[in-house]
Amino acid sequence: MNRLVGKIGSLVTGVSVLSFAVSMIVALFYPSTFYSCLASIFIAIGFVPFMCALYSLNDKDECRAAGISGIAFAAIYATIILLVYYAECTTVRMNNSLSDEALSIISYGYLGSLFFNYDLLGYAFMALSTFLVSFTVQPRSSSDKALRWMLRIHGIFFFSCLIVPLFPVFTRGTGNIIGTVLLEIWCAYFLPICVLGYRYFDRAEDRNQNKA
Repeated sequence: MNRLVGKIGSLVTGVSVLSFAVSMIVALFYPSTFYSCLASIFIAIGFVPFMCALYSLNDKDECRAAGISGIAFAAIYATIILLVYYAECTTVRMNNSLSDEALSIISYGYLGSLFFNYDLLGYAFMALSTFLVSFTVQPRSSSDKALRWMLRIHGIFFFSCLIVPLFPVFTRGTGNIIGTVLLEIWCAYFLPICVLGYRYFDRAEDRNQNKA
């Protein structure tokens, strides 16, 4: 069951990351944040079981604290992200009477807004989660080693996502192209993690069947 949950979680996360990448490109020509926000909701939904399943396959006691901490940070990430993007898909999208002042606080589409900064905070915890959970990955092939190191290196995003909102880097004057390029780079990095994760669970399932 752990392996099945992992495969589903990595698949949902991967498909959602790909959908997010496509929606960001489409938004350059047909401005709308709805589809990218919707995809981000499902990234969070898939990410938590993905990380939990990675931890569940670990049998080393010395890695349990790191794994449990990683899962806790994954839950924090998912909570923040779901609040931000669900508000964007519902309240912000459907309420045409919101003033620019209100939107500058609760709309993710406003660079530097409160919810935009919350979004970066959420992804900081996502990065911290992948870094900690990476210690529970037990590599038995080169692709497993790649998965472990990609999860670990992804932890670098923790510092940038946490620190950037403290400085006037992203403001309303920042071009959408810059943000889109940065997000596309993230998608190009994280999508292989989902693919390698799926293969990791798939091989673990095969090993379990062979033992039986």
